[in-house]
Amino acid sequence: MTYFVQTRTTISGVSTALGAAILFCLILLPFFAGRGLIQDMFTILTMLVLAQLWNLLAGYGGLVSIGQQAFVGMGAYTLFGVVILGGVDPVAATLCSGLGALVIAVPTAFFAFRLNGAYFAIGTWVIAEVVRLLVAQWKVLGGGTGTSLPRDATGNMWFVDGIKALLNIKTSAARDVLAYWLALALAVATIAGIYWLLRTRRGLALAAVRDNIEAAKSVGVDAARMKWVVFLTSAFGTGLAGGLIYMQKARISPDAAFSVTDWTAYVIFIVVIGGIGTIEGPILGVLIFVVLQSLLADFGSWYLLSLGLLAIVIMLVAPRGLWGLLSERTGLHIFPVQRRLHGLGLETSEE
Repeated sequence: MTYFVQTRTTISGVSTALGAAILFCLILLPFFAGRGLIQDMFTILTMLVLAQLWNLLAGYGGLVSIGQQAFVGMGAYTLFGVVILGGVDPVAATLCSGLGALVIAVPTAFFAFRLNGAYFAIGTWVIAEVVRLLVAQWKVLGGGTGTSLPRDATGNMWFVDGIKALLNIKTSAARDVLAYWLALALAVATIAGIYWLLRTRRGLALAAVRDNIEAAKSVGVDAARMKWVVFLTSAFGTGLAGGLIYMQKARISPDAAFSVTDWTAYVIFIVVIGGIGTIEGPILGVLIFVVLQSLLADFGSWYLLSLGLLAIVIMLVAPRGLWGLLSERTGLHIFPVQRRLHGLGLETSEE
């Protein structure tokens, strides 16, 4: 009897074509959208990248970190350091942001991997606070009050003149368009990379480590190596996102760059309400988050209270998030990673 494994579905084929059309429209968005919409889309894309990477770490790797702000902040400060001290163009310096995050990710993993469960989560938070305090002592980059990118660096940024001529816009608007296109490229690369990983043998190994690390070891999975790969990959991508965010802001301070609320709490909220352990979940979650943010941001502390209450309700009603609830009832999977074994009269599935 002949068997074959299939992951693609009819819906996923349609969604691929639809996704390509949406991507094409997003690339062309600056040609007909205002600056405000471009800035909003930049926020959506960067938060989506952070959410997808945290989801890879926690939803697929079982490593629940609440110290991701360390990698955002370190990536951002790496960019500022390379630009201010090295005179490198901010666009090129963005590529160094991921390397800066890796510098602290290695010792962080070395210590944090000796902890499990809640202790791991708290440990990553403590390490992030230590990094924030150390960076605040870096006087050459403003110390505790922070600093800004030099005017000549932001004014002569790569590709800005070409975008100004192409779209007939001002320099500041051209910088926003450049940041938006870079964020779009990073978001697409992040989602595509995670999807590719989950469809490989390493994806199966990662799921095995998440579900039962001892059982995974018993079938030959190198659990330690998988944890290192996922943790460092997440740190690198988070650092890139952090550098890109603060390249667009052009102003940085330790409290902002290492904010647990902005770069970890909100990201966890996005993943939880959207659907942890799915690629579609963070996409849905970030859209809901942005809508709630625009509707409730003027209510002060009630805004945070509303977000927390909504997260609790969704966790009680739909433990796998809104996308998990939708996919259970409809069987819809835009990014299918479930493996189905087909044969003569046989169809089984394996996650």
